[in-house]
Amino acid sequence: MNPQITALAPGLYFVATPIGTARDITLRALDILASADVLAAEDTRSLRKLMEIHGIALGDRRIIAYHDHSGPGVRAKLVQAVADGQSVAYASEAGMPLVADPGFELGREMAAAGHKVTVAPGASAPLAALAISGLASDAFFFGGFLPSASSARRARLESLRDIPATLIFFESPRRVGAMLKDAALALGGARQAAICREITKKFEEVQRGNLTDLSEKIGTQALKGEVVVLIARGDSEKISELDLEGEVRAALKTMSVKDAADTVSAAHGLARRKVYQLALKLGKDAE
Repeated sequence: MNPQITALAPGLYFVATPIGTARDITLRALDILASADVLAAEDTRSLRKLMEIHGIALGDRRIIAYHDHSGPGVRAKLVQAVADGQSVAYASEAGMPLVADPGFELGREMAAAGHKVTVAPGASAPLAALAISGLASDAFFFGGFLPSASSARRARLESLRDIPATLIFFESPRRVGAMLKDAALALGGARQAAICREITKKFEEVQRGNLTDLSEKIGTQALKGEVVVLIARGDSEKISELDLEGEVRAALKTMSVKDAADTVSAAHGLARRKVYQLALKLGKDAE
C-alpha cells in the first residue's frame, strides 16, 4: 500500500476509521493520514496499528492523544498548529468522528478560530447497524449512550417514546439485558428491535425480535464486543383514553394490576408507567 503523499492545506481533517475490518478505511483517509503534518487520535495505539496495517509511516511525526480526558491545553495546541500553517488529522477510535466522540469541542474551536474544518467520511456504526437491522430506515434518531442507572435510563427512553423514527443506541455489552428490560417497560414490549454486535468483524451477529422477547433471551448475560441496539418506531395509531381505560378494566377482571399493565402496554406499545398508574387507579376504584 502506497498512499498518495500530497501537501494538505492548513486545517483540521476529521478522519473516519473502520469499526471492525481494517480494510473498510477509505483511500482518501489513508492519503490524509500519510500527508498530515500533525496526527491526533482518540486512541493513539489503535491509530498506530491501523497505519502499520496499511503501510503508512509515521516518520518524524508522533500521534497526540486527544480524548474525553484531554484538557483545553491539547485543543489549544492543535488549533495553534493550524494557525501556524500546518494540517492536523484527527482520527476517532472507530467510526465517524463526532459520533459519540470527543472531537466536537476540537472542531468547534477550530471553526471559531476561522480555520478550515473538513472530513474524510467512512464507516459509521449507527448507519451500518441500521442497514442490517431490518427496521425502517427512512427516519432514524441516534441517542448515543443511555444513562447507566435504570431509573434515569427509563426516563430517557420515555422521553423518546413518540419520536416517529427508528431509535439507535450504543450500549455496553454488560448492560444490554437491563437496557432491553427498561426499554420494554418504557416503550412497550411489543416494539420490534435488533441487537447488532461486532459489525464487520468475524463474529458479527444480529438478533431480532420484540423488546420483551429479546429482554428475556438476553437476560443477565454479558455479551461480547461492540453493541448497537435499534428499536422500531411506535405504532402511529394512538389508542384513545376511553378505549385504553376499557382495555385496562377488562384486563383487571382476570389479572393483577401489574400483569394488566404489562399486557395492555405491550399490546399497544405504550409506556408501562402510564398504564400501570391507570390500572392502579381503576383497581382502587373497583374495591
